[in-house]
Amino acid sequence: MSSANAGSAGPNAGPAGSNAGAKLLRRRAEIVRQVRAFFEQRDFLEVDTPLLIPSPGLDLHLQAFQVGGRYLSTSPEYQMKRLLADGYARIFQITRAFRQGELGSRHNPEFTILEFYRANAGVPEVMRDTEELVEAVTGGEVRLGARRIATRAPFARMTLCEAYERFAKIAPDETLAMATSDEDRFFRVLVDEVEPRIAELDHALFLTEYPAPQASLARKKPADPRVAERFELYVAGVELCNGFGELTDPVEQRARFEQDQRDRRERGLPVYPIDERFLQALERGMPDSGGNAVGLDRLIAVASGTTAIREVMAFADDEL
Repeated sequence: MSSANAGSAGPNAGPAGSNAGAKLLRRRAEIVRQVRAFFEQRDFLEVDTPLLIPSPGLDLHLQAFQVGGRYLSTSPEYQMKRLLADGYARIFQITRAFRQGELGSRHNPEFTILEFYRANAGVPEVMRDTEELVEAVTGGEVRLGARRIATRAPFARMTLCEAYERFAKIAPDETLAMATSDEDRFFRVLVDEVEPRIAELDHALFLTEYPAPQASLARKKPADPRVAERFELYVAGVELCNGFGELTDPVEQRARFEQDQRDRRERGLPVYPIDERFLQALERGMPDSGGNAVGLDRLIAVASGTTAIREVMAFADDEL
C-alpha cells in the first residue's frame, strides 16, 4: 500500500507535483478502480440507484436533506434490497450519500458510500468479503506515521458486550440493559471509553453482535435475540463499515419503522415517511441476505496513510 502523505510528490501529488496541500486524487482513483475490480472478479453486478428518493430512512441519528417532496439518499439500502427481492443475488454500488450535520475529519455532508449485498448468505460471508477487500486495498498493512496496523485477513472479532467488558469494565448484562434503558450513556461509553481503546490496537477489529435496540435493519440473532446480526469494522480507530445479516420479515420491519417514527416525533425530529415499496419487496420475499455499507472515503484515506477524509476528496464541504 501507499504511505504517501498529502504533501508528497509523485503520482499522488497535484498537477504541479509539489503542492504542499495536494489532494490524494490519483490514489483515490486507483483504489476506486481496485474496488470495482474486486467485486467484478467475484461475480457481483454493479448497480445504480436514484439519489432522490421518497424516504431517506428513519434512523434517529441521521438527518436528511429534503429537495421538494423527496429526499437526498442517506444510503441506497432500500432500493438495493428491492433488487435483491427481484432476483439480483450479488450486487454492489459506489454512490453518493447525503447527511445533514456531519462535518469533521471523518465526516462530510456529501460523501461516497460503497454498499454491497449477497443473497443466500449472512454475516460470515459478508465479513469475509469485507476483510478481503480491505486487505486488497491496503496491501495488508495501514501506515499512519510511525504506526503500523495489520490488515491481513482474517481480522480479529469481538462482540460489543466483550468490548464493553474489556475496555470499560461493564458486564454484558449491564451493557444490554443500558442499550435499552439509557441510550445516551450507551453511546457515551462507546465514544469515550471503548473506541479510544480500539484505536490503540495494532490490528483491524470487527465489533459484532450489537444489542437488539441498536439493530437498525439487521435481524436479531436467532440463538440470542437480545443481540442483532450487526457488525462494524475498525482500523486505526476509524469505523469503516456497518454490516448486517438483513432483516427480511416485513411485519417486524414495519413495526420498527413505526417505532422509529414515534421516537423521532417525541424528540422533535423530522418524521420521514415509510418506504412502502421497500416493505412490499419484503412481502414478495427477499432471500436471507447479508449486506455492508462501507465509508469509501474513509477506506481510501486509511489506505493512503491518513485518517482525514478531506485529503482524499477533491473538495470538502468547507472548501466549496
